[in-house]
Amino acid sequence: MNKLILLLLTVVIAHGAFAQKERKFVREGNGYYSDGLKDTTKLDTISFGKAEVAYRRALQIKPDDFHWQFNLANSIYKQNKPDQAASEFEKLADKTKDLHEKTMVLHNLGNSLLAQKKYDPSIEAYEKALRINPNDPETKYNLAYAMKMKKKDQDQKKKDKDKDKDKDKKDQDKNKDKKDENKDKDKQDQNKNQDKQDQQQQPQQNKISKQSAEQMLKALENDEKQTQEKVKKAEAMKAEKIKVEKNW
Repeated sequence: MNKLILLLLTVVIAHGAFAQKERKFVREGNGYYSDGLKDTTKLDTISFGKAEVAYRRALQIKPDDFHWQFNLANSIYKQNKPDQAASEFEKLADKTKDLHEKTMVLHNLGNSLLAQKKYDPSIEAYEKALRINPNDPETKYNLAYAMKMKKKDQDQKKKDKDKDKDKDKKDQDKNKDKKDENKDKDKQDQNKNQDKQDQQQQPQQNKISKQSAEQMLKALENDEKQTQEKVKKAEAMKAEKIKVEKNW
């Protein structure tokens, strides 16, 4: 019986020591988090990083504490790590049943998604929060802002798409003009080559005509010579015939 009492007493003392450490780490985390918020002109990732470490130490002692988990997610978000923060907030949104806590988690989840330009999921998170608390002015504002940014992004994408289409059309027209220009150049080159070939063939044609003319002239000369020879023979025969007749 004495041993049992001693054991229980030891457990109570140990639990008290852990609780003191937990509160110590939480106080450190809150202090670093407050330091990070002091200078609004810059992002103090060092202070928020220290706050994250302190909250993680507190959660090692009390893993299921919603507040330390929520503060941990916030400290991660403040280090410009919205993707990691969104993962933490999603876990908390599924975990908590308290409506007030759920609206805070959904609001911050929407912020984390919006920071990543995930407009549709962020709008969905804000709308879920407003279904629980329709009168939250900050969530209303963020929802309207997310919708505005989504439209702006869509308009920009459409503008870029139209710009790409215009560029593609200009490139196609340019390529077509270039092809037409190449066709004209090829045609001109072909005409030049044809003219060159004609010029090369022209002397040959002239040479052939000259040869033909010489052959024709030679043939005429032969014909004339033969004709003269025939005439001479005919005259000789006539003379001979006359002479014969005369002698008789």
